[in-house]
Amino acid sequence: MRNWVLPEYVEDVLPAEAWRVERLRRLLLDHFAAHGYELVMPPMIEYLESLLTGTGHDLDLRTFKLVDQLSGRMLGVRADITPQVTRVDAHLLNRRGVTRLAYCGTVLHARPAAASHSREILQIGAELFGHAGVDGDIEIQRLMLDALRRAGVRGMHLDLGHVGLFRALCRHGDVPMELEGELFVALQGKDVPGLRTLSASLSSTVRGAMLALPELYGGAEVLGEARRRLPALPEVGACLSQLERIATGLEGHVDALLIDLGELRGYHYHSGAVFAAYAAGSPNALALGGRYDEVGKAFGRARPATGFSLDLRALASIAELPTPASPVYAPACGGEALAAEIARLRAAGEVVIVALPGEDAMLDAKAPVRELVESNGRWQVSVRP
Repeated sequence: MRNWVLPEYVEDVLPAEAWRVERLRRLLLDHFAAHGYELVMPPMIEYLESLLTGTGHDLDLRTFKLVDQLSGRMLGVRADITPQVTRVDAHLLNRRGVTRLAYCGTVLHARPAAASHSREILQIGAELFGHAGVDGDIEIQRLMLDALRRAGVRGMHLDLGHVGLFRALCRHGDVPMELEGELFVALQGKDVPGLRTLSASLSSTVRGAMLALPELYGGAEVLGEARRRLPALPEVGACLSQLERIATGLEGHVDALLIDLGELRGYHYHSGAVFAAYAAGSPNALALGGRYDEVGKAFGRARPATGFSLDLRALASIAELPTPASPVYAPACGGEALAAEIARLRAAGEVVIVALPGEDAMLDAKAPVRELVESNGRWQVSVRP
């Protein structure tokens, strides 16, 4: 085997793409910082139990595991940064009020999410801790949508759901844990025949509500239909009211809002409103998020939380960023006047490549070429066809 062949679903990022990704990273982190989100940098590896705390089984199969040669304990290579940020909030910062945190780093998946996906993902995101109200959900979703718009994403639509609806119905119907898991799989897969079979033993009220969930999908009018078709339980009413407030709070921030009351993504992890952002012409979600109030409790400190994350490389593939100016080429020698002009151009944001002695710096350049030439004792940028 060639020793330079990379593992499956792992690849190098070459200069053009790498620079697009880096420009997006800076753009988004600056956007988060402007809204008060502080940057944290958790480590790539942690003890396995810490990485998987509060996540149920969602991350277990995606996490690379290895033995720590120093302690003999099991380590995990992070497959998601959100649990780490939750640990930082709960145990290191330990603040009493609202905490806003942002992050960016590589995560590694033992298996790719899909055949076209890499196992190495550059994840960026933001998390809001310490506020249980709907205003926190609105803030984090606005932050995400405005960040995508700043990245040049057009034709955005947001899918919005609430895992609390399904949980409330299961509690009201005293649904056994095993059956709840089977109903979850059928509902998440929109398997209506399977859902009809599995719900046969439930009360007519709960069964009707379970069968209605996959059909409650569309615009904000779906919430009115849901109030008519779902049982008038206090928990159900609270979930629908939250979604109504979020939908109102996002007006003007997204091109289209779709409500899907059968969406249970991250059911073992999330506890409230969940959302996914899409762009026109892109089949995969650009960003995913939701409320996860129960995770802080798993870390020993109950803290309401909501947040989102996205894959920078996936975003870079569709982002409409301004095309950077081509570099300016300068000769190897030109004295102090040339050095001063190079410094001025770089300070103004230009990329200036100075040839080394004997080097043709423009060898791989594409026409037209910008170069520094001397004219009447002054160095100026000239374009060579």
